[in-house]
Amino acid sequence: MAPQPVTLLALATAVPPHRLEQSAVATFARRIYAKPFARYPKLADVFVNAGIEQRYSVRPLDWFEAPHDWTERTKAYLDGASALFVQAAQSALDRAGILARDVDVIVTVSSTGIATPSLEARVGAQLGLKPSAARVPVFGLGCAGGVSGLSIGARLARAVPGEKVLVVVVELCTLAFRSDRSAKADVISSALFGDGAAAVVLRAEHRDAALRIGAAAEHTWPNTLDVMGWTVDPVGFGFGFGFGVVLSRSLPRFVEQRLAAPARRFVNAAKLIAPQFICHPGGAKVLDAVETALELQKGTLRDERDVLRSHGNMSAPSVLFVLERALKRGLRGSAVLTALGPGFTASFLALEAAYG
Repeated sequence: MAPQPVTLLALATAVPPHRLEQSAVATFARRIYAKPFARYPKLADVFVNAGIEQRYSVRPLDWFEAPHDWTERTKAYLDGASALFVQAAQSALDRAGILARDVDVIVTVSSTGIATPSLEARVGAQLGLKPSAARVPVFGLGCAGGVSGLSIGARLARAVPGEKVLVVVVELCTLAFRSDRSAKADVISSALFGDGAAAVVLRAEHRDAALRIGAAAEHTWPNTLDVMGWTVDPVGFGFGFGFGVVLSRSLPRFVEQRLAAPARRFVNAAKLIAPQFICHPGGAKVLDAVETALELQKGTLRDERDVLRSHGNMSAPSVLFVLERALKRGLRGSAVLTALGPGFTASFLALEAAYG
């Protein structure tokens, strides 16, 4: 007996209130990172070439002028992530026509802050989630979290047909900004990352639907722990500890040379015919590399570049912002949702938008 297909009932996205213009961030960064800019003048080019015009943050730009200890950053994370969680989740539930009290499973994906109790427990009463709902918090997936989190939600929905699964992906990348470090990776990350959230509602059922979720797979390359991730290290000025970004300059070349093989294996295993690729917009150079690796015509990933331009790299939620645009544009047929994250890992998920 074939398993019931998983239907995506609704998708919603949310951003925090503070808009950061890229030109203003570039001016700010030149002041904060004066020494590395003097040593490497071409670093200034990253703000122009990143393909980003604006981003959103849970804190205004002037908040980042002063050093903040782990306690202050954690409070900013808990406040901002909780608000975005509620906003995205409520919008998705409203679009699905489902009450929060009818949700059976909540999958929460976030890697940019630490919350114990986790976010869904903190906002459960505000949303109206029932006490018996199963909670599945997921940490550490980084930029791959949108695809992998949706895959986890789909597997849980498929395991108990009829249950309603809410997946919420929240990342506050701006809170990892470090004025006490001046490595190239810190400067580059200040030019790329923004904050955002996305939520989806899933259910396994036999019915025609706008979008169905199929096979999923991941591929982790050996000996690649240093490509992307976090370190936890001392913050300067005696302000305790904080996240430090790990971002290898070899990432675009790595993607260009090594993404094709696992992507091809997934397409063949899932028996997809000429699928559209919907990708995480990690950065302008990474998108160029993805197009080369997947043998796509240059400029094919338009929705990805639009999201990058208007929101920056929000880590895990970004690919769901891209999916939202593709659906509004009238996505039809087979598609592969894909993202790359710490591990170093590629995550793939098959979609079918031939219904409705």
